[in-house]
Amino acid sequence: MMGRLKSDQGQLFYEFHLGEAVPEDHLVRKIDAALDLSWLRSELAPHYSSMGRPSIDPELMIRMLVVGYVFAIRSERLICREVQVNLAYRWFCKLGIEDAIPDHSAFSRARNERFREGNVFRHVFERVVEACLAAGLVGGEGFAVDASLIAADANKQRSIAGQDWRRDRDPARSSRAVKEYLATLDDAAWGAASDVVPKFVSPSDPAAQWTGAHKGPAFFASSDNYLIDVKFGVIVDVEASRSIRQAEVGAARTMLERTEERFGLKPERLAADTAYGTASMLNWLVEEKGIAPHIPVNDKSQRDDGTFSRSDFRYDPASDIYLCPGGKRLRTSGTVHDDKTLLYRASRRDCGICPLKPQCCPKEPSRKIPRDIHERARDVARSFVGSEGFEQSRRERKKIEMRFAHLKRILRLDRLRLRGPRGAQDEFVLAAIAQNLRRLAKLVARPPPYALQCIA
Repeated sequence: MMGRLKSDQGQLFYEFHLGEAVPEDHLVRKIDAALDLSWLRSELAPHYSSMGRPSIDPELMIRMLVVGYVFAIRSERLICREVQVNLAYRWFCKLGIEDAIPDHSAFSRARNERFREGNVFRHVFERVVEACLAAGLVGGEGFAVDASLIAADANKQRSIAGQDWRRDRDPARSSRAVKEYLATLDDAAWGAASDVVPKFVSPSDPAAQWTGAHKGPAFFASSDNYLIDVKFGVIVDVEASRSIRQAEVGAARTMLERTEERFGLKPERLAADTAYGTASMLNWLVEEKGIAPHIPVNDKSQRDDGTFSRSDFRYDPASDIYLCPGGKRLRTSGTVHDDKTLLYRASRRDCGICPLKPQCCPKEPSRKIPRDIHERARDVARSFVGSEGFEQSRRERKKIEMRFAHLKRILRLDRLRLRGPRGAQDEFVLAAIAQNLRRLAKLVARPPPYALQCIA
């Protein structure tokens, strides 16, 4: 017999427990067990007035934002709508079945005022990293660093030429995103990263970089910089920057220093691609930090015209000279050119009678060899290439690429909603919180066989 849907309400009263409606294996239960926000109210207390009407609980807003980023809900309006109807989300946000949902406009004000004043998102991220440390998911022996371009909320059709953009404008008459950018002009990750004038600037978000790095149509973007531990791919730090190499390298240094200061973590080795193989970066890693750079050296000394390259000359560190293939010496005057290069020159008399001159310097009276002042650190980096540890780092570096793929494809953060340096930083930190929480929930609940011992 065919059943029929009841048209009336039936019972007048119901006994309903929200927790019983959430399955035991639901992701929100695992994340709730890992997310500790008990410290939040005392942390934000100085930013609230002691008088007036009570505000929306900041823990509720943080939990709703976590739900949004964990489950790829890319709009605060939609977050409010989903929490309204989804029982699991309500349970995670500590809301009853009849509790009201905050208006979406409350998030914007809290984020731009109290949350940024108290650096709340950064503190939540650090607490999640500490939970990963406590669970044994961070080894601390090897790190990897990289950056990924995220499209900005900026329109090419409304952009202006780079030379027409003026940095000396009045901040009081500018939008929030422009004020934030003007405040970062001395920051190595933003305004001070490069003196090169960009081709186009977006008046609505001047921090966004016009870039064609993907070898396709150019677009406005910001760089999301990740520093991960290679054991399980946990993100130990995150930083927003301009989408240029100098800014991304500077962000890597900032993250390494901050991770050591905040968590006491300093890796034995760092894996990265060639963009981080600059002489100054390698020198900083080798001489100042004592970290083995498993990074391909950015070297353009190899010649393709059939003449001897710099690698054909042997450097003698004891005498500070180069020996050419003919056994002659190249010496330096000690003058540093362009603040980074020493020139080693051969004698004209030696080169003039040398039978190897056509293969060495056919168009010059004598041969000269440029040597970076940080060449020793570059030699250290070259010594790792081909070793077992270097090959291992190269394989493990794929984990950071997987983090970015997960960010864009699963969490759907392939375009920013917020503008300005602070807006980009907020989105990147919240996304890193979501990725670490999902990682923590997955590995602690069902650890892989080789991880059982270290998590126990």
